[in-house]
Amino acid sequence: MKKYLFCAAVMLAATTVHAQQDLNSAADALRYTQDNLTGTARFRAMSGAFGAVGGDMSSIGVNPAGSAIFIYNSGTATVSSYNVSNKANYFDTTQKQNDNSFDLNQVGAVFVFNNAREGAFMNKFTLGFNYENTNSFENTLAIRGVNPTNSLDRYFLRYANGIGNEGPVTDEVLSGNNNDYMNYSFIDQQAYLGYNAFIFDPNTNPTGAPYVSNVRPGGNYYQESFINTTGFNGKVALNFAAQLKEKLYVGANINVHFADYINTTSLYEDTNNPSSAGLQWYQLDTRRYTYGGGVSFNVGAIAKVTEAFRVGLAYESPTWLSLQDEITQSITFNTDGTRDGYNPGVTAVTDDYTIKSPSKYTGSLAYIFGKSGLISVDYALRNYGNTQYTGDKYAAINTELSNTLDWAGELRIGGEYRIKAFSLRGGYRYQQTPYKNSGSVGGLTGATAGFGFALGGGSRLDLAYSWYQRKTDTALFTPGLTDAARVNTTGNNIILSYTIDL
Repeated sequence: MKKYLFCAAVMLAATTVHAQQDLNSAADALRYTQDNLTGTARFRAMSGAFGAVGGDMSSIGVNPAGSAIFIYNSGTATVSSYNVSNKANYFDTTQKQNDNSFDLNQVGAVFVFNNAREGAFMNKFTLGFNYENTNSFENTLAIRGVNPTNSLDRYFLRYANGIGNEGPVTDEVLSGNNNDYMNYSFIDQQAYLGYNAFIFDPNTNPTGAPYVSNVRPGGNYYQESFINTTGFNGKVALNFAAQLKEKLYVGANINVHFADYINTTSLYEDTNNPSSAGLQWYQLDTRRYTYGGGVSFNVGAIAKVTEAFRVGLAYESPTWLSLQDEITQSITFNTDGTRDGYNPGVTAVTDDYTIKSPSKYTGSLAYIFGKSGLISVDYALRNYGNTQYTGDKYAAINTELSNTLDWAGELRIGGEYRIKAFSLRGGYRYQQTPYKNSGSVGGLTGATAGFGFALGGGSRLDLAYSWYQRKTDTALFTPGLTDAARVNTTGNNIILSYTIDL
């Protein structure tokens, strides 16, 4: 019967809208709440420790008061080369994968308005804007190995046998045709794909789950997962700042956020069934495109305790990010020695949903050695347990976010030494894991270096190198399969900025 349905199905390109039902996870929310070290080359060469320094376009993202440090109208543009290397170990099989990309990741300008009146309360104010990619999603991950116990059939059976109080998927759903598939929920679509790839069948035994696997029990399943992600989180900061009584700098931003994320996953399993008997292997291909936008705001202040010593304090509000997904899937399989497949030709467009990120608090110290250089320290805190999806249907995910995520701090230390027109820079950063169980996602450690050269005429070139490393446990596919690969991710970035003062 299933073979007949496959042959009779009409391959139509179509679009359907349905609810999120079990599509989003806690990890998806976290993706849009974490920032990486991005921005100008000077900013990144000092590991972003600019909360009490200011005077750099990217510094206003840490502390909006930083734009009031500028003396002249100024503009900066930055290009970056990204390299991400992943080494994944899955049941003692190691796979390496590299990804390279190039991007114009920052453009901004600030305009300074001085008050010539002596003794004025407001010595000057500034207006500025800055666009940055706050996080790059360019990454490729390959995982392979022999799982001694668990099959990927768990993913499909999870949906077929029912989630929560929804009960099992009905026979009418599984026996539907291509036009029916267009109107199915995400849960029903996953069960439908698994059934029509012969991964499971109805249970003929009166006891047990409604559906049972066709994968041979006993383990030793060869599995592969190839995951490619592209896109970015972007932010435009609209800035106002002022210098008051020559000792205090204050500022505020209104931020407009953009999200553009594409995840393409190819999941393969050899079922270890006897040759030419039953289901031999199957491969599920999924493409998920997520896009949307949101808003937030920042406020901050920098105080000159002495001419050399500065203290900074900043607050960043939660970001309310409205998102939508477009999902396409197809499945290929080999049963009884014959290769077959099913491509619904359908793009499922989900309902809009909103993610609220946690607020952020940053304290900063800086010591300025006249015109010779500086040293600066920033420490930021966020309670990632406050990350939330909006809506009653996300109550279970929000509980998971609250139970698994915690406060996490980020330490940034940077220094700069100037020799006439030449500047040497370096920095270090450590970002705590947002998870209460630090074994699944480790902390991020990074180091940076760079230099700058004044070209004359108020212009400057800056070059920076940024390195970071983090270890994570990454599942081949979620939900359903809990086995994960241990992934060691290393990033190597080169950044070039051009700044001109007017």
